[in-house]
Amino acid sequence: MGFRLGFIVFPKITQLDFTGPLQVLTRLPDVEVHIVARSMEPVPSDGVLRIPPTTTFADCPQLDMLCAPGGAGVADAMIDAETVDFIRRQAPGARYVTSVCTGAFLLGAAGVLKGRRATTHWGYTGLLPLVGATHEKARVVRDGNVITAGGVTSGIDFGFTILAELAGEEAAEAAQLGLEYDPAPPFNSGNPDIATPRAKAIVGPFYAKMVGIYRERLQSMA
Repeated sequence: MGFRLGFIVFPKITQLDFTGPLQVLTRLPDVEVHIVARSMEPVPSDGVLRIPPTTTFADCPQLDMLCAPGGAGVADAMIDAETVDFIRRQAPGARYVTSVCTGAFLLGAAGVLKGRRATTHWGYTGLLPLVGATHEKARVVRDGNVITAGGVTSGIDFGFTILAELAGEEAAEAAQLGLEYDPAPPFNSGNPDIATPRAKAIVGPFYAKMVGIYRERLQSMA
């Protein structure tokens, strides 16, 4: 039996939260990938891609690693009983329980982050106490078997972290070279500590609105 890796998918998922770590982790030897959703219907991302599940919450086997990606759809997914119950069922038997970006709040809704150190997208870190977590400022945060990654592209770093642990640093380095993962962004604006005031002014209203929605729903669950 291979290493069972499962990603939860839901409407309005950010596809790179899912496909970034997926691209890296498929380099694991003998990996068995499960793309899990409420039904077998293709799931619309927050872009143009539609993601075909490979199994449902009801039929998914026990996973060795569960990953909850993020995206605008988390606001609805974290109050969906089937999604949250699936995480609650899987978490106790999983070797790793993980998230990327706002997927942390899916883990939080299932009670997985209580008393844990965690991270999420920079725009939402202030909400982590609402799910019992303490924010740690890092791209990837590990607390026991719970591993959370920051916003979107940090999921790739998270993938390499797991690959190194399971297959060794040499395998991870080789995979990094094969994927030419050598970030050299054209702009130095990737986090709020270094972003320009202009960039912050453009994205600020969107995140303020979304944080309000998340806060309301998380408080309603308390």
